[in-house]
Order: sequence, then structure tokens, then C-alpha cells
Amino acid sequence: MSETAATHTVHGTCHHDCPDSCGWVVTVESGSSRADGPVAVQLRGNPAHPFSQGELCPKVNRFLDRVYSPERVLHPLRRVGAKGEGRFEQISWTEALAEIAGRWAEIIATDGAEAILPYVSAGNQGLLALMFGNRFWNHMGALGVDGSLCGAVAGAGAATTNGSGKGIDPSDMVHSKLIILWGTNTRLTNRHLWPFIEQARAKGAQVIVIDPIRTITAESADWFLQPLPGTDVALMLAMMHVLIRDGLIDHEWVAAHTIGFDDLAAHVAEWTPERAAATCGIAVAAIERLATLYGTIRPAALRTLIGAEHHEHGAMFFRTLACLPALVGAWRDLGGGFSRSVGVWSSAVLDEGALTRPDLLAGREPRGVWMPHLGRVLTDTVAPVKSLLFVAVNAMVSVPNTELVREGLLRDDLFTVVHDQFLTDTAQYADIVLPATTHIEATDVVTAWGHLYLGWNEAAIPPQGEAVSNSELHRRLAAAMGYSEPLLFEDDITALRAALPTIDLDRLRAEGFLRVPYPEDGRPFADGGFATPSGKVLLRCDALAAEGHPVLPTYIAAGEAPSAEYPFALLTPKQHTRFLNSSYSHLPKHGPLEGGPFVELVASDAERLGLSDGALARVWNDRASLELPVRVSERLRPGVVAVPWGWWGAQHADGKVANSLTNDTLTDWGGGVAYSDTAVAVAAV
Repeated sequence: MSETAATHTVHGTCHHDCPDSCGWVVTVESGSSRADGPVAVQLRGNPAHPFSQGELCPKVNRFLDRVYSPERVLHPLRRVGAKGEGRFEQISWTEALAEIAGRWAEIIATDGAEAILPYVSAGNQGLLALMFGNRFWNHMGALGVDGSLCGAVAGAGAATTNGSGKGIDPSDMVHSKLIILWGTNTRLTNRHLWPFIEQARAKGAQVIVIDPIRTITAESADWFLQPLPGTDVALMLAMMHVLIRDGLIDHEWVAAHTIGFDDLAAHVAEWTPERAAATCGIAVAAIERLATLYGTIRPAALRTLIGAEHHEHGAMFFRTLACLPALVGAWRDLGGGFSRSVGVWSSAVLDEGALTRPDLLAGREPRGVWMPHLGRVLTDTVAPVKSLLFVAVNAMVSVPNTELVREGLLRDDLFTVVHDQFLTDTAQYADIVLPATTHIEATDVVTAWGHLYLGWNEAAIPPQGEAVSNSELHRRLAAAMGYSEPLLFEDDITALRAALPTIDLDRLRAEGFLRVPYPEDGRPFADGGFATPSGKVLLRCDALAAEGHPVLPTYIAAGEAPSAEYPFALLTPKQHTRFLNSSYSHLPKHGPLEGGPFVELVASDAERLGLSDGALARVWNDRASLELPVRVSERLRPGVVAVPWGWWGAQHADGKVANSLTNDTLTDWGGGVAYSDTAVAVAAV
């Protein structure tokens, strides 16, 4: 540091699509020697944060590499080459906004505002970043987006049993004696919860992991069970069978707080451990043992996140899982019950409508399209989308059936705008690219979905170049379109105060985090009080019949299952330690250290196909074909292969990505997508 420079620290909260929402501290250097303004010189975890406790993950430890990357987009760009070629020229904001507003005005005049699609995802989970732009689109009357790429199905499934997605605070698992981590790789994707689990283990708790992949979490468990992909509900039904057969039910709690027990008992009578074993590939003795442990050890906690929702019957997974703690009365105990996203507890303090302003629709009900069906939407010739704006999403990596998305983005008549920090795979197809701030360049509030703390994020440095935040982008778009509605131009702090009416925003800003309301004794449903009409757990949910779904928890096989033509089940997991999403895979200190994309399979399958470690394999189905190096491991079941998700096209030899292969079928309910119900063939190249 120079003699004339000074440093100060700024508190913030990580914005990534991750349950941990870690607190961080940015050290900023400024002074007369800094001709280019304040510079962030260090970013570290905030030791005072109650959940993350000063630790950041490997990707965020190098966040400043992202902020100051020479590859950042810092000025508006206009395409000068062919779509997908990635050739652009720098233009001014005035030119960019004039071109966007002009094109949109023409589209609205000829095709209506519903020919314009805003496509916003969770690249930034700040409240302003995710929701403020809705005001602009509501005022315009643009095409709506239904469903989500991840997250909504888990809540929708649990709500059909419990009336809401609410569960226990996962950090209360320090009190548990049995912890079942079902379909969640805690040590990798929820790493700050693991110390709480280790505290429970130190006091004698057993940890069971159930997952189709032997993850690093499975390696650390006391016991690991590996069902075939998409068969978990069969295992749950067999657990219920054993619990009822062996008298391990808390009949007092069931009688007082559930509906439909007798119907459920009759329904699961046919789901013997033998039948489930044949379906999910788990030994009969293991199923018996799992059910017995769950029925005899208290407190018992079930922990899951969103991975299991990526099946055609993903909502049924969460509906069925949510029945288990009711049967054994686990809700009675501190450290007992069911835990998934706890972001739903933030609803007590968040007025989403005050932020998104649905009243600006002025009575209109715009047509909506399914978010997972982007490829279908862009290739629809009946009601074609003429323009779209991508915000906080690299759709060409994250969206299923990627090659259909590519086909749509190549349309000559489609005007595409991307707001991002880098020239992503998606930005390569844009007509206009607009520079976006990183999180240390914008002020926002982050609601966590892995713990109970709201997090304040203060802008630590001014925006680099001409980058703007998501909220500022939409203010500029409103001005360019000639709109005069005052709510479209509201400043960030005013909007946040409206969105958090019961929160002392000044205190939150000063302290950095505040806990949202949650029962003091840590037992939210010890005495019932579920958000169902009766206040009881719906073991039988009659409302599902109207939607064409079974009223009782039911195992249904996947629509796209392995076949003679495509004999392997494909999984596309997050498994990278240095990047969990596509935001980091291209950076030199993140992605390359992971070694690049590959196809993983077990030795017996590799040998049968004439493949060895490092050999080149073709992986294909009727959506796409990829060529990938082989990684032989024992982490999978025979008949299952994995292509880790998150690599950009440029990091694949053939320019395609894992999601080029994946199924875009919608889930049973909740509007999610069946990524993991994908079948492929594999052969040596």
C-alpha cells in the first residue's frame, strides 16, 4: 500500500445460487494514489456471520479475480459478426439503448408486447437483482415466465403434504441423533452446514447419505445407500411399510395432526422391502435397517435440497419425503423433522409485491411460457418470440435441450440482448451485450435459503467501466422506452424499504445480517399448525386429484428411462470444488484446475464398451452427441453415467455442453424440469 492510500472494509453477502449466502468482508484501498478510484484488494469471509462463520468456498475466495478479470465486459457491445461467432464492436450506452428501444417499439407495434421475453434466472439472488426489473416488464405487458430451472418443485411438492415448504432450521441438526441427507451433497453444495452436522456426530449422531452418486458427502457418512436414479419414492414407500408393520408409528401424533393415515397404510401394504429392492436396487436388509433406524432413533432429521426435484416426478419425491417425519412424530423434537430450503421463512418479512409491483399490469394477464422450455419457445412458429433479454443467466449452459435453444437463438428475426459480466456462451448469440456489475459493485439484500439470516450487501467499489446493476439497467430501459411511471425509477434503498416493511433497514445495513422470525424453541410444528386448510399433514391430499395426480404418495417410473437404444441413465451433477455453476468455469484459476469436462462411468461398463480411463467416448441421444474423455470410477451404479454440468461450450471439444443432452420434460407439478430423466448411449470414438 502506498503512503497516501488508505483502506477501509465493507460488509456484504454472497449472491450466488447457493444455500449458504455467506457473509463476506471486502477490504478497499483508496486515496490520492488511486487515479482509477477505490480498489478492492481483499475479500474474505465475515467471522461474525452466524452460519458461514468466516469461511468462503473456493470459488468465492477468488472473487476479485472475477471483478478485475481482463475478460470482463465493461462497455455496451453490438454484434458485427454472425450470431454465435462472438464478434462485437464497442458502442455507447446511448446507442445501445436507442437501438433496443427502437426495436422493441417496432415489435410492440406489430406483434404486441407479448412478443418480448425477459428471461431472468438466479445468477444473482439479491432481491433487487431478481425482482426489481419485474416492474418494467409488468408496465410493458411483456411475455411472462412460469416455472423455474430449479427450486420451485421442491417447495411445491412439500406443500402438498404440509401446506407450505417450511421445515426446520438446518443448523438445529446439532441436536439430532439421526441425520439422513437425502439427495444432497452437503459437503460440496451446502458446505457451511457440515460443521453443524459434525457437532451432532461428536455427540453420537449417525449420518446416513442416500444418493445415486457416491459423493464426497457419501464418503464421509456413517452409512451410504445408492438407489438407482429416480427410484427414491419406492424406497420411501417401503420405509413406510416397515414403520407401520413393525409398530414404529407415533400414533398419538398421527391421530392428532395428520389426515389419511389409514388410506396410506393400506396403500403401502403392497410396498414390501422386496418390491422396493427390485425397483431401486437397494438390498432388502438395508431397507429394513433404514426404516428401523428412522423409527427408533430420536431426534431424527431428514435433510434434502433441490437435486432430487430434477426428475419428471420430482414433486412427488418431496411430497412423499415430507410424510415420513409425520409418521414417526419427528416434529415433536428439537432437531427432528424435515428440512429443505428455509428461504420460505423470509416470507414473513418480505413483501414481494411491493418490489415487483404486479399492479403495474393494470389488469392485463400476459401470456406465460415455461422457463425450462426456452428451446421450444424460441422455435415456436405459431406465437413466435421476436426479442428477449437475458439477465443473470447463461442459458446456453444452464437450460436443458441446449441444441434446441441454439437453434432458436440463431434465428435472423430474433433480437437478443444480454446483460452480463462476460461474453458467455449465451452472449455469443446476442445482438447487444450490456455490461453488468459484480456483487461488490452494487447494493442489495440477499435472502438465504440455507439459513435464517437476511444479508445486507453494500457496494464496496464503484462499478467498473460502464457496468450497471440489474435495477439500474431497468431504470435505463424505462427511460429509453419513454415510460413515465414513477415506480420504474425508484431508487434502490426506497425499493428495499418497501420490500422489507418490518425490517429496520438501517440496522440491517449497519450490522450486515438479521435473523428472520422462527419459533424460539426450534420446533415449528411440534403441535401441528401446518399451513393446510385443516392445519394437519395431508398424508392423503385430495386436491391433487383435480390436477390429475395420485392423492397418496405414489412411485411412478420416469418417462424417459434407459432403453435398448439408449441404455444408460445420465446424471449431470455439480461436483466441481472451484466452481459450482457456470459463472466460474472459464476463469483461469477456477475451471482449468478441474481438468475439463468428461464422462464418468464404472469400470464394468467401461470394460464392456472397450473404454479405458482417458479414452475418448461418444455420448449421445436424439437431442445431441458429445465427445468426451472417459473417467472410470466406482462412484456410480452400473448403467449410470455422469457428465458434470457447468463447463462452457468452448471447454468442450465439440462446442456442446452437458445440457445439450438433457431432457426438457416438465416435472409433475411445480414447473421444474426433468434434467435427470435423460437416457443416452455411450460408445468408443
